Amino acid sequence: MCVMRILLAPMQGLVDAPMRALLTSMGGVDACVTEFVRVTHALLPARTFYRLCPELHHGGYTPSGVPVSVQLLGSDSACLADNAARAAELGAPAVDLNFGCPAPTVNRHRGGAVLLREPELLHAIVRAVRAATPAQVPVTAKMRLGYDDTALALDCAQALATAGAAEIVVHARTKTEGYRPPAHWDWIARIREAVTVNVVANGEIWTLQDAQRCLEISGSQDLMLGRGLVARPDLAGQIASWASGRPEVVLDWPGMRLVVTQFWGLLQAYADGAYPQARLKQWLALVAQAFPAARPLLESVRRQPDSHSVAACLADDTYWQVGR
Repeated sequence: MCVMRILLAPMQGLVDAPMRALLTSMGGVDACVTEFVRVTHALLPARTFYRLCPELHHGGYTPSGVPVSVQLLGSDSACLADNAARAAELGAPAVDLNFGCPAPTVNRHRGGAVLLREPELLHAIVRAVRAATPAQVPVTAKMRLGYDDTALALDCAQALATAGAAEIVVHARTKTEGYRPPAHWDWIARIREAVTVNVVANGEIWTLQDAQRCLEISGSQDLMLGRGLVARPDLAGQIASWASGRPEVVLDWPGMRLVVTQFWGLLQAYADGAYPQARLKQWLALVAQAFPAARPLLESVRRQPDSHSVAACLADDTYWQVGR
């Protein structure tokens, strides 16, 4: 019997090591992927990999024991292969290749989703990386449905699969659609029919009901969760409980107090200066989409001049006495 897997999506500037530690501690997440390591024309030093994936110091696992793939982004197949080999040497449990990033700056420098215009190049990259990486280290890929349209979606997926990708995550939107709803889960079903490797469904999964509909429409067994999981840290646990026939436990806003406090501690341990406060504000803005009662706390944190005053906000009972 196959067991459903839930993956935490790689999101640049959002899912860093503290966020991975928080979300994997909540339960339900089976694997993570780092923010992308930008590869141009050089073999990167070990410190670059350790900076983006400090979990490599611990065998490539989060404190909760969840494996973290190292994601590479670039278009030079030989250079990507060299850096994939280095990531494996440093202990990466898997290497992932980014063919989905929609950021204009990245795309202008021939990285991310713009490569979906060139299926032959996708094939060459995956083939080179697969050849350079030890057989026991899986090579996976993340793609969108295309750049401007879906005309090459099946060609791209087949190029990745036939070149040796062990698994493909499909974010069911084009680059030009960005993150605007809806996600076209029916296209994931079409891609699944076109390839022989596992296809993971991704895009616009904010609730348990979204997850159920995505699984039904896409036919995929596995899900990758992005902003929906960041906004509601118990979402993966809800989905995993449902999938295994257990009752779902849903956090209310007072129940999020411990989660927010935990994340603040993780941020302070990770970096000093303005980083912890900036990341907390960024995260609470997303949390407020799932928990409207978070907004007063968010507005207060935004006004605080330093970490001591932020800590005082988090300790103030009045911000946590509102129902869901």
